[in-house]
Amino acid sequence: RAAEWQLDQPAWSGRLRITAKGSTAFIKLEDKTSGELFAQAPVEQFPGIAVEGVTDSSRYFVIRIEDGNGRRAFIGVGFVDRGDAFDFNVALQDHFKWVRQQSELARQAQDLEQGPKLDLGFKEGQTIKLNIANMKKKEGGTGSTRPRPAGPGGLSLLPPPPGGKSGCGERPAPLSTPSQLPGTPITDSLLSWPQPTATPAADVWGDFAKASG
Repeated sequence: RAAEWQLDQPAWSGRLRITAKGSTAFIKLEDKTSGELFAQAPVEQFPGIAVEGVTDSSRYFVIRIEDGNGRRAFIGVGFVDRGDAFDFNVALQDHFKWVRQQSELARQAQDLEQGPKLDLGFKEGQTIKLNIANMKKKEGGTGSTRPRPAGPGGLSLLPPPPGGKSGCGERPAPLSTPSQLPGTPITDSLLSWPQPTATPAADVWGDFAKASG
């Protein structure tokens, strides 16, 4: 609990900086003027024992400092501004998120290297055989297709009917005027579908209500 600390008389005040070397983050306490190192806490896992938050505040933490000779001590640190405490948390979280991503990528690369490799190359003396269909036109053969001449605009023209003769320069007979079918009006030479007889709305909904399926 930070309330049990002597917050009005801190033993030291200065600058806190976080650096990283490999997968380990270092919390460094430095003099705010000269930058001289006061203490540092290596963090190999977060959350973990190296950094723990107190139970009664979001601005105070307990960190485990080391002197490099095997000696360790737990000290309490706090931030005057709540935003700085938030940035402190986010910096540690981002670092160890990156560590997890790098570890996952390395594991995937190792799995690919250890997995079976496909040898798609040709062995010495190995050959392959390709069957290509005969595209030549066969005289009198069934299923043969004749290319249709392309008309204007890329449309294909139908071949003349069997037995039909057309001389050079002859014009086809004009089409006869389409006769009007009963109940089917003809407008601009286009046939339109007969218009349905209007029925009362009540009957239409009644049919829908009785329909099955």
